Amino acid sequence: MKVSTWNVNSIRVRMPHLVDWLREDLPDVVALQETKVEDISFPKEDIENLGYTAVFSGQKSYNGVAFLFQKTNKPELIKTPSFFDSQKRIIAINLEDLVFINIYVPNGSSVGSEKYEYKLQWLSALVDWLKKTFSKNSKLVLMGDFNIAPNDIDVHDPEVWKDKILCSILERQAFKDIIDLGFYDAYRLVHKDGRAFTWWDYRLNGFRRNFGLRIDHILVSDQLRESLVKVEIAKNLRALDRPSDHAPVVASFSTYL
Repeated sequence: MKVSTWNVNSIRVRMPHLVDWLREDLPDVVALQETKVEDISFPKEDIENLGYTAVFSGQKSYNGVAFLFQKTNKPELIKTPSFFDSQKRIIAINLEDLVFINIYVPNGSSVGSEKYEYKLQWLSALVDWLKKTFSKNSKLVLMGDFNIAPNDIDVHDPEVWKDKILCSILERQAFKDIIDLGFYDAYRLVHKDGRAFTWWDYRLNGFRRNFGLRIDHILVSDQLRESLVKVEIAKNLRALDRPSDHAPVVASFSTYL
């Protein structure tokens, strides 16, 4: 089984990249964030023509999450909390007793701002929901754009980013609170050391200079970690013309769990 998460930063703009990537990489399950389209405008037929089924939750111009999957069995949608407002930032499915959760965590703008407080509240609500909804024996894959670089090794210049948004103490503590529920960071299970990034700012030639952060994650529950074989970051998609500012993260498992 191959599972991937990718913040496409507008599915309309990135559709050519998405189509080529799906054809070449053939992931079984894909979590997309920042689709930025209302459900009525989601390119469902184009996705189906590629052999995928899509479930999605979107809004105009902002946010939006979707799952694409190759399995013909229809997934069961899992009810998720409203998170205080109508922003479309989470979708969850049960596919053959394996739960996939796709999240797009608020950015937070700047430390100490109202948006930062909203982000912390959102993450706290996520932790509470995970605690109440799933048991320790659940087979879970929690993935998406967390907008958090968990440790200094996930940052191109820790001194520049020290105590800044995406790297602040409280954000990192929130990420640890999720991990402490029984999750494992798939990338770090495979790659113990070394800096690797999933997001590079469009400004200042961020990608060319490799000024990046690892803020997109695939977390797996204990029941899945032994089957994890490989985790890669598809940086080649970030190098294309008119790219998303994020690259996909791809995790491969030894079996379809």
